[in-house]
This record gives sequence, C-alpha cells and structure tokens, in this order.
Amino acid sequence: MNKRNKKGLTLVELMVAIVITSIVMGAVATLAFAMSSATRATDDTSEKQAQVRFATMRISELIRHSKLICYVNSEELAIWRDDDTPGGEDQINAGELVYIETGDNRIRLMDFSDVPAPLETTALTLSQLEGLKPSLMSDCTERYAVLVPECSNVEFGFLPALPPQTKFVTISFDVLEDNAVRTYQTNATVRSWAGNLLDGSNEIVSDDD
Repeated sequence: MNKRNKKGLTLVELMVAIVITSIVMGAVATLAFAMSSATRATDDTSEKQAQVRFATMRISELIRHSKLICYVNSEELAIWRDDDTPGGEDQINAGELVYIETGDNRIRLMDFSDVPAPLETTALTLSQLEGLKPSLMSDCTERYAVLVPECSNVEFGFLPALPPQTKFVTISFDVLEDNAVRTYQTNATVRSWAGNLLDGSNEIVSDDD
C-alpha cells in the first residue's frame, strides 16, 4: 500500500504569510484614510469658497445700492442703505442703517427691525451715529446674517478718502483652507452716492443747494 506524502505549511511559512498580509492590509488602510482625508479637505475647502462667494456678492450688492458709507472703526462699517422711509427722503433714519461687523473672527451683517415710530422718522446726523448703536440695541430687534463664520485679519480700505467722503470700498480677509491661509478681497462702489447732501462738516443737510 502506497503512502502519499502530505506536506502542510510550516510555522515559519505561516508567520511570513501573516506578516505579508498585515503589510498589505496596512497599506490599503493607509491609502483609504488618505483618500478619505483628501475628500474631507476638498469638501471643506469647497464649502468655505462657496461661503466666500456668497459673502462677497452680498456685501457688494449692499454697498452698491447704498447711499453713503457713514463711518468705520476697527470692527465695523456703518452703511446708509437706500432711503425707504416714507417722508424721510434724504435723511438718515435708524431703520435704514446696516452694519458690517467683523468681531469674533467672522463677518456678519446687522440691522434693526421694529424701530419705534418716533425714532424711525427722526433724522440722524453722522456725528450721532457712532454712539447710536447701543441705544438701538436696547430699543429695537437686532437681525443678523453671518456671511463668513471663520476668518481673520479683516481690513477695510477706501478711495479716495475716508467715510463719508468716499464711494469706493475694499474689504479683505483671510480664510484657512486645507491648512493654508488664503486672502480674499471684495471691491464695491456706491452707485447713488449722497455726497451732494454733505456740508463742509460732513453732515447731512436738508437739501443739496
């Protein structure tokens, strides 16, 4: 009776196979993780770029359709948008103010609704505006629209002079995208500039004579 030689895997061969399999599986897992990370980074960058496109478009439209850039400080820009108060033509009213705020590493728009009737129809001077906001915040309903939730180094630029003697506004800011800082900038010009209403002291006058 013939006996067949049956040969199985030795312990050394089994260990080598396990090591090779582990190396292959590790490489596959590393590749999958890298591809997943790249996809997440791409999605995050695309989302931020979409936010920036919307923000720059919204800001540009707001400035183009405004009447005057009222004032600027380190964290906000006050804008007198198109006059929409009946009987208050060529006058700055509280309900017509929009603020571009840049604090807390974000850019957002803020204005006020439910402005009390006496305040809504009160003509405001430019010299009153910088101290007016706290009063409006206590008397009116604030409305916010966050345009860029995460940014830094926001800067305002103006040509040929500072507000209110300017039509051209530049806003630049930095956004972190895929571990790299990218600088964005939006430019806009006030189309219906109310400079004819300013007197020698940069105050709104009742007529343009």
